[in-house]
Amino acid sequence: VIQINFGSDFLSGEYKEKMKIARDYLTENNITDHHERELYQANFKKDNHVKESDVADVVAHIDRVVKLVGIDHVGIGSDYDGVGDSLPTGLKDVSGYPNLIEALLKGDYTEADIKKICSGNILRVWGEVEEIAKRSQEM
Repeated sequence: VIQINFGSDFLSGEYKEKMKIARDYLTENNITDHHERELYQANFKKDNHVKESDVADVVAHIDRVVKLVGIDHVGIGSDYDGVGDSLPTGLKDVSGYPNLIEALLKGDYTEADIKKICSGNILRVWGEVEEIAKRSQEM
């Protein structure tokens, strides 16, 4: 199951390219202080009109993966603890999941499809892994 990451670097090539400039500056100038890095990046975004991703970008990413591998192989990864302040507008935390569900419904995904994306696919795979583990212990 491909877990969809919500970080704007994963959703928008433009965002990734612009923020690479900021990250390169921080590296080249050996700026390591977390607060100073965050402040620089926030100002860089503002000064350079860096557009954060939004729920529509997440849905477009899901659409792309569904077209590549099928609905049975897509899940939500989010990465809320690993992408810093690059989370999409409307999905800054789990309270935004209704926004994602609504956008998926408007994008012609069925309730069954959405259940697969939200939990069904990963639970299916975990079940298969548990079954294989159980069988291997019986050998």
